[in-house]
Amino acid sequence: MSNIIEKINQEQLKKEVAAFTVGDSVKVHTRVVEGDKERIQIFAGIVIARKGYGINEAFTVRKISYGEGVERVFPVHSPKVAKVEVTKTGRVRRARLHYLRQRQGKDAMTVKDQVQSQN
Repeated sequence: MSNIIEKINQEQLKKEVAAFTVGDSVKVHTRVVEGDKERIQIFAGIVIARKGYGINEAFTVRKISYGEGVERVFPVHSPKVAKVEVTKTGRVRRARLHYLRQRQGKDAMTVKDQVQSQN
């Protein structure tokens, strides 16, 4: 029984998944269906969490829109997610950045930039 479930899960996984981690600034291109038309809508923000694995893997993106914090959870392998584009990599020291929820203004959207090694 579990072999059948594994096989179905493997078929649903995306082949090309963008490499991004918590702390990165990303643009998530989502497919939106309105009537019989389909368009791409971009949700840009900072990745504050990743959870799950395999077909159940998801990530949370947070942005500030008109002074209000907005968070969306996207499944990594969803067909509604067209692509994930990394705009800026961030260096963080923890797996979840929920502390950004208490910050105000520009501090709410800043984490340290990824520093390249000087070797």
